[in-house]
Amino acid sequence: MHRYDVLIIGSGLAAATLALSLPASMKVLLVTKKLPADSSSAWAQGGIAAVTGSDDSFEDHVRDTLLAGAGLCHEDVVRQVVEAAPAALNWLIEQGVPFDLENGEYHLTREGGHSRRRILHARDATGRAVQDTLLARIAGRRNVTLLSQHIAIDLITDRQFGVERGQTGAAAGNHVHGAYVLDTDSGRVETVSAGFTVLATGGAGKVFLYTTNPDTATGDGVAMAWRAGCRVTNLEFVQFHPTCLYHPHAKSFLITEAMRGEGALLRLPDGSRFMPEHDERAELAPRDVVARAIDYEMKKRGLDCVYLDITHKPAKFIVSHFPNIHARCLELGIDITREWIPIAPAAHYTCGGVQVDKVGRTDAAHLYAIGETSCTGLHGANRLASNSWLECLVYGRAAANDIAASEASVEQPLPFWDESRVTDADEEIVIAHNWHELRRFMWDYVGIVRTRKRLERASHRIKLLNDEIDEYYRNFRVSNDLIELRNLVLTAELIVNSARLRHESRGLHASRDYPGLLPEARDTVLGPL
Repeated sequence: MHRYDVLIIGSGLAAATLALSLPASMKVLLVTKKLPADSSSAWAQGGIAAVTGSDDSFEDHVRDTLLAGAGLCHEDVVRQVVEAAPAALNWLIEQGVPFDLENGEYHLTREGGHSRRRILHARDATGRAVQDTLLARIAGRRNVTLLSQHIAIDLITDRQFGVERGQTGAAAGNHVHGAYVLDTDSGRVETVSAGFTVLATGGAGKVFLYTTNPDTATGDGVAMAWRAGCRVTNLEFVQFHPTCLYHPHAKSFLITEAMRGEGALLRLPDGSRFMPEHDERAELAPRDVVARAIDYEMKKRGLDCVYLDITHKPAKFIVSHFPNIHARCLELGIDITREWIPIAPAAHYTCGGVQVDKVGRTDAAHLYAIGETSCTGLHGANRLASNSWLECLVYGRAAANDIAASEASVEQPLPFWDESRVTDADEEIVIAHNWHELRRFMWDYVGIVRTRKRLERASHRIKLLNDEIDEYYRNFRVSNDLIELRNLVLTAELIVNSARLRHESRGLHASRDYPGLLPEARDTVLGPL
């Protein structure tokens, strides 16, 4: 058994920020199921939203966030995060992140929903620049151990000791002591005991057939927290990024929103623009508006894609501002300085998640959730572009401070993983089939526009999959694919159940049966029985 002061499950921006912000006296373990850089954070192109310009203000940033969130943001949380942004950003700069400069000042770009230029970035590969910098810092920390190719199976709670869970909340019988972790290379399950456990596993984009997320985005944190007795909030609000590259050889390649911020236009195949007909902000409308407009035009006209056009900008400008997009598209035979980019929406960000307080604490004692795994109240019904990275920074630092000031749980022997009644899987093809079936019907029935009938169909299919996967899980040794599928199906079930409870169209949740907006904005909160 391994013993640590803090166990962090995940290796993205939130996880790295937390690890670097904890005292050097604490023994920390970062567990990541692939390589440390294989996270959604590393794939991010845009940047980090923060008030730094002389023409900007906290009030402007707060207003933009509240407006994008469609009345569901928690204003106190929005103000907390926005006002903490400059200090968090300065901390990141101190770590050595090479943000772009222009005439000696940090270059600020603008993205949809923002009324000002306030996005700091590193060309069009900010995620890679930030992750490389922070992971290099972590490598120099003696108190931090980074374990790759390990996937968390489940949290270890009081129930493993025969203690029944009490009422929802951090009460006796709802205490997390660490996690069971599978070494995917050796197949061995290891027991990790920790004073504090932090879920920073990212989102659940892989629950849908088309997504901008990496293969690691399988809802692990949400599923583990739910099984440990935590509430989840607003999971019906899944953000579909409007502009994912549409090409048979392009896997999950995002075209950053910053391109529209720099003047790119959306066009139909005949060259006509359509966004002005859907919203007065046109291409700079929030993501939910743009994604629904594209989805509407594609379905109305029977199109596989629409196009993003930035050819009216000088070639030098395009290549210097979007070098990675230019290079990747060129590999696929598309010269974005002269040709339009074929795009279509794809699942991008999970606005809901594990319910947490202002420092990332969940309902379970000594369990935290940060980053996309959590629901803080910042994003409401639709995340404002580049606020997610800000949330990772602010909550990663806040959770670290709270953990450092808290008393760790008393160490006690933990039960080891029991494999005495399972055998090797006889038909692994079942996992692949179930995975594909889930992602296909979630895309068809629980996508950008929903209906009661579609949600009912999805719910019925999820029940059948759940029964089959549960039987498989109880009888065979666990594998990476089985763990991910189990988590994906549970997360899909929570998304569908949340969507069925919202009888209105708000933000990212658009329903044909309930097209209107209810007078009072309420969170959708689900709690384990």
